[in-house]
Amino acid sequence: MNAVDAVILAGGRAARLGGVSKPDLMVDGRRLLTTAVDAARAAGCERIVVVGPAELAAPGCLRAQEDPPFGGPVAALSAGLAALDPAGGADVLVLACDMPDVGAALTRLAAARGAYPDRDGVALVDASGRTQWLAMRCARAALERALDAIAPDGDRAALHGAPMRRLAASVDLATVADGGSTHDIDTWGDLARATGSEGAP
Repeated sequence: MNAVDAVILAGGRAARLGGVSKPDLMVDGRRLLTTAVDAARAAGCERIVVVGPAELAAPGCLRAQEDPPFGGPVAALSAGLAALDPAGGADVLVLACDMPDVGAALTRLAAARGAYPDRDGVALVDASGRTQWLAMRCARAALERALDAIAPDGDRAALHGAPMRRLAASVDLATVADGGSTHDIDTWGDLARATGSEGAP
């Protein structure tokens, strides 16, 4: 199977959480970002890029941030890829930082990648049928081509605000069920459910 690196997106505004640092939220006694980084390492990633503010603690990881900040996931992915050694992994895991069950998601992605070796990559689909573009394993070359399709003149400013579905439209992705592994933390209610504190006094 192809060698793999990881780009973990950790720089959003977390507007529905009042602007708190989402990567630093605790679930099961661990920071969400730590959970994502450890899962990527367990999946065999030697190079992990965390894309987010400089003050965000990410020991042992490469760092990047889109310019200007809060440019959205496509701009953040571009910044993350640029921080990786060009001679690194042939595949890249593209992950949100806020999935408590990311380890299970990566297990499913690894199995799916093995099942679809001739596709550009694989992404997970949740129970509602929504493709989770930030739970994806894809050939780096295919991601680079897709970014070039959005910004053909090399002006990465064109990536600012671009949706992941636009990038994914240029990539040949297989999709597989997530088995519930991609649930994320977007609201305080999500956090309460993840921590088992929903309805607690």
